Amino acid sequence: MKTLRNFKVFGFVTLVVLISFIGVSLFTACEKEKPAEVAKKVELEPIKLGVAGAHSGDLASYGLPTVKACELLVNHKNAMNGICGRKIVLLVEDDECKPEKATNTATKLVSQGVDVVVGHICSGATKAALPIYKDAGIVCMSPSATNPPLTQSGDYPNFYRTIASDDAQAKLEVDFALGRLGVKKVAVIHDKGDYGKGLAEFAKGFLEADERAEVVLFEGVTPGAVDYSAVVQKIKNAEADAVIFGGYHPEASKIVMQMRKKRMDIPFISDDGVKDDTFIKVAGEFAEGVYATGPIDTSTNPMAITAIEEHRKVYGEDPGAFFLNAYAAACALLNAVEKTGSTDYDAVSKALQTEFVATPLGILRFDEKGDAIGIGFAMYQVQNGVYVEVE
Repeated sequence: MKTLRNFKVFGFVTLVVLISFIGVSLFTACEKEKPAEVAKKVELEPIKLGVAGAHSGDLASYGLPTVKACELLVNHKNAMNGICGRKIVLLVEDDECKPEKATNTATKLVSQGVDVVVGHICSGATKAALPIYKDAGIVCMSPSATNPPLTQSGDYPNFYRTIASDDAQAKLEVDFALGRLGVKKVAVIHDKGDYGKGLAEFAKGFLEADERAEVVLFEGVTPGAVDYSAVVQKIKNAEADAVIFGGYHPEASKIVMQMRKKRMDIPFISDDGVKDDTFIKVAGEFAEGVYATGPIDTSTNPMAITAIEEHRKVYGEDPGAFFLNAYAAACALLNAVEKTGSTDYDAVSKALQTEFVATPLGILRFDEKGDAIGIGFAMYQVQNGVYVEVE
């Protein structure tokens, strides 16, 4: 009886184990057959990078390289999954370098929810747009707006730039004119704008503080005029042995052409508003010998080499004016967003002033006023149809 009872007990236990095994097996199978839960994909809000400047009109050659610089960098960033998983989108708006249009451009970008802005290009347009961005808590960075008060006045704490200011540019022009060229009588001409007149006033001040030369003419011209023979005649009557011009290439090219046609072969020295291939194309043979200041050449920087080669590959041509400065501006802004993981105004501002960033212009950081530390100008001259840096 004991053997039989033991056998029954063994059989019962075996049955329980078998049922349990079958049950577990069935349960496991159900788990395998259960459709995998589809992960809910969360779409993160994109980072909106505004690009504002002259994209049409006479000064488009200054603004379009900035658009292309931002396109190249953003495409690269997005191919690497953006910033913190957030894609970057470009909001491109044209102001034609006109202050009255720049306010509309800024208002439109703010209404579109822009996070940071590369731009504007011209100082006058930048000055007009900055209050709108400041009220909206938007950080802006220009590759080319050189008017000193934009940073030095303290009125626009939301403004940064990757180019030096006009006081440094004017000082270089005057030192070059007096020291290298040895001129004695200088005519200072400007286009009456924030950029051109501001630069000319700095040049006038440096000249008047130097005993080696005198200012024999200080005159403004009207932008867009066809004929500048009146001011050219004044330069001749003043017996100037050099001209320093503050402004952009459309006016500079006409003045130079009319000077040369009157056989006035005195040095013509201008600024980064003239150091552009468009000036050479417009002025033609009369551009030969013209001097102009521009950003220090950093084309041998490894990042610059890569960016320029990428531009040639994508757009089939060399980049234009301020391309590297614009690329550097976009690098700095996006780096600040990436370092802080935020587009918050205070966070981005702090990062720009404390975090070093690698750019085609070198390793940059910004001072408390918004100027890039270590950025400067060099003197160039048109030689055989191209701008060449003057040692």
